[in-house]
Amino acid sequence: MDRTFDDNAQVAGLLLAAGGGRRLGGRPKALLEYRGRPLVEHAARALREGGCAPVHIVLGAAAGEVRERAELPGCVLVDNPDWEGGMGSSLRAGLASLSATGACAALVTLVDQPGIGAPAVARVRAACRDATRPAEGLVTAEYDGERGHPVLFGADRWADVAASAEGDRGARAYLRAHQAEIIRVDCGDIARVDDIDTPQDLELLR
Repeated sequence: MDRTFDDNAQVAGLLLAAGGGRRLGGRPKALLEYRGRPLVEHAARALREGGCAPVHIVLGAAAGEVRERAELPGCVLVDNPDWEGGMGSSLRAGLASLSATGACAALVTLVDQPGIGAPAVARVRAACRDATRPAEGLVTAEYDGERGHPVLFGADRWADVAASAEGDRGARAYLRAHQAEIIRVDCGDIARVDDIDTPQDLELLR
C-alpha cells in the first residue's frame, strides 16, 4: 500500500478517550463538561480542524453514554473492552482500527488535555507533511524542552509502537528507545499540556 503524503489529509487523527477518571471519583473523562459540551467533542474538533482525517476515537468507560451524548460527526468510534488495563490498550486498539485506512501517519491526542487545540495539531502535522518519508515519521510537540502531545507516528512504525504499548505508559517506551529519531516541534506558544487527572484539575475546564 502506498503511504506517501498528499494534500488529501492522509494523516489520521487518533483520540484516546477511554479513561474512567479513577482519581476523579469515577467520572469518565470523555464526558467531563467543557464549554458546555462533553470534553471528547472539543478534542475531536481539534483533530478535524487541525487537518486530520479520518479521525478515530477510542472509547472505554461509559462508551454507550458517550455515543448517546456526544456529537462526533464523521468520527469512527472504536470500543476498547480492555480500557481498564491502561492507555497502552487504547493505543493498540486505535492503531489497529487505523490499519485499514491507508493513512500514512497517525497523530495521537488525549481527551484530558483541553489546552491542546487545532493549532498544535496542525503544527505537528505539518512537520510530517514536510518529511521525505512521512510513513517513517516520528514527531512530538515540545513544551519547555519536554516532549508532549500531540504525537505523530508514521504508519511504518505502528506495529512496533503497538507491541511496546503496555499499561498506562502508552508509547513512552517506544519514544524513549527512538528519541534520536524524533522531530520535536515547539508548541508552548499555542497550547497547554495540562492533564485533567484530579478534582483540583477540574478548574482548568472553567
